[in-house]
Amino acid sequence: MDDQFSSSTPVDGRKLYVVPLIFKGSGANDEYAQKHDLYWQQAKQHISNLEAKFGSINRIYHEFISVSGNEGLKVIERLSGSHIIVKDIAQRGAILESIEDKDLLDECMDWERCILMGLVSQKVAQVVVRSFADASRLRCEHIANRIDATLHSVESGILFIREGHSIQFPSSIQVFSVAPPALDQIHRFLRERESRE
Repeated sequence: MDDQFSSSTPVDGRKLYVVPLIFKGSGANDEYAQKHDLYWQQAKQHISNLEAKFGSINRIYHEFISVSGNEGLKVIERLSGSHIIVKDIAQRGAILESIEDKDLLDECMDWERCILMGLVSQKVAQVVVRSFADASRLRCEHIANRIDATLHSVESGILFIREGHSIQFPSSIQVFSVAPPALDQIHRFLRERESRE
């Protein structure tokens, strides 16, 4: 992914800004909560810089959202710190597009829960892992197809999605990563916490 946008040459065609989804959770301690809030402040600034360089965002895409418009905006508000950015962009005229197939999303989440529970039987574990991989592949294809179908020529879109996704974006879309400095701080914090446990 290309996160360079300092060139003075305008970028033509479809553009997609990919923002990692970072969650706070109800049990977050103060240190993590501060890093989380800083991350979203920095992400908002980074996105503003991209819009100043390339023009306004026309389409909003958000992982876990299977409904468009105001209904989708209400779901995002309960879901993530991204809602502040999404609300601001939507108020300026961008359209929230649904990218999830609800049945595929539910299936992926159920298989993931099974994996996280831990399974005793190797045979069952193999079935669960294979089923999760198949559902995830179909889900990623669906998301890529939705973005391809709704992001029109010379439009810019923004996608909020967890890190480590395996979506293959169409080659006709220029992808820019939004990675504020606070993201590294969050990664370091989580690694250090894990090493202490």
